[in-house]
Amino acid sequence: MNDLIQSIAIYAIPVIFAITLHEAAHGYAARALGDPTAWQMGRISLNPARHIDPVGTLLVPLLILLASKLLGSPGLLFGWAKPVPVDFGRLRRPKKDMLWVAAAGPAANLLMAIVWALMLRLLSQAGGLDGFWLKMAYAGVMVNLVLMALNLLPLLPLDGGRIVFSLLPHKLAWQYSRIEPYGTLIVLLLLFSGSLSFFMYPFLALGGAIVRWFL
Repeated sequence: MNDLIQSIAIYAIPVIFAITLHEAAHGYAARALGDPTAWQMGRISLNPARHIDPVGTLLVPLLILLASKLLGSPGLLFGWAKPVPVDFGRLRRPKKDMLWVAAAGPAANLLMAIVWALMLRLLSQAGGLDGFWLKMAYAGVMVNLVLMALNLLPLLPLDGGRIVFSLLPHKLAWQYSRIEPYGTLIVLLLLFSGSLSFFMYPFLALGGAIVRWFL
């Protein structure tokens, strides 16, 4: 039990910020590109409390962490926040700008992974500090890389799917969009089949290579 409580304490801050600031980044990008919807609804904020989803931000990561401890194996820790409302039709160039709005979330996770990596480096160089903070910084790196990789999968409604849609010619893009109602189901099937990490690996490897520049 003490081990579980310590794990919750280590992961709580990295998980909450990784999930909620990912959503905030979409809102900032949308406003910069012409859609004020999120701003008008008070959702453009760095305050995590405005983005927390009780199930996706708190309960799901907690259950995954608990299951990983009970099974004695590392879990693929992920979750979600309340989606930031984006009206793609109000963007200045809806189809093209969709790419930048979608990419803002994973980019925010990569930036946070770099910040945690710098913290990890500073704490390691300081020496003699409580291992708790080193573990939190490491958790911050890993959680953000996992969320970045997951969201870059080329499946709608994930960010990677939005990016692919934006890049495809119009006819192919609308045909591709037909998979969106099944995207979440596909991700869950990949997760339970144990193959999700295989498809995430290229993005994890790329993110890890970038983060190592700062260690």
